[in-house]
Amino acid sequence: MKHISRDDISQMEKIERLNLINSCTGYKSANLLATKSLKGKSNVAIFSSVTHLGSNPAMIGFIMRPTTVPRDTYKNIKDTGYFTVNHITVDMIEDAHHTSANYELGISEFDKTNLEEEYKNDIEIPFVKGSPVQLYCKYVNEYYIKENDTIHVIASIENLFFEEELEHKDGWLQIDRGNVVALNGLDGYCLPKLVDRFQYARKEIPTTSFFKK
Repeated sequence: MKHISRDDISQMEKIERLNLINSCTGYKSANLLATKSLKGKSNVAIFSSVTHLGSNPAMIGFIMRPTTVPRDTYKNIKDTGYFTVNHITVDMIEDAHHTSANYELGISEFDKTNLEEEYKNDIEIPFVKGSPVQLYCKYVNEYYIKENDTIHVIASIENLFFEEELEHKDGWLQIDRGNVVALNGLDGYCLPKLVDRFQYARKEIPTTSFFKK
């Protein structure tokens, strides 16, 4: 097994280091965050850091990279207080990846890709059409991470939309049924498939599968 030390990592070329460290922690979520400015201009950008924070209240978090350069997503969220999280399907990956391009402030990635805005339930912030799981979120708080100059944004889930065929009778969403992709590193897109699902683990009781009898 290859060994790389902290010192080795610090001496790597930038791209090599980015690729290694962004991939070594495992698969990450792949989501499109859509926002709208106070002037009504929509924006959409890919994020790989959206995580579950709790179910009651229903909350998520994501990491915003240093705001030393203009970032439409962050500005729009702070201005309006709302954004949407949209799962990416295998059919969306080329356009979703293109949203990471460094367009000028105020340019909408919806205008530069085949991604389409979708509006529902009188919500003014756009969703991404075709996404099988969509979250409408409200900004709650943020925490500055001084160690690498990033921001952990905290949000509540105000509305949740999903394709009905994803839902099991206990409310669990089997998202591989929607061809939802994950990220391996910065630019490797994967199509995960469910292997098994297990009952709540209790000590001294054998692990029990939901699907295998």
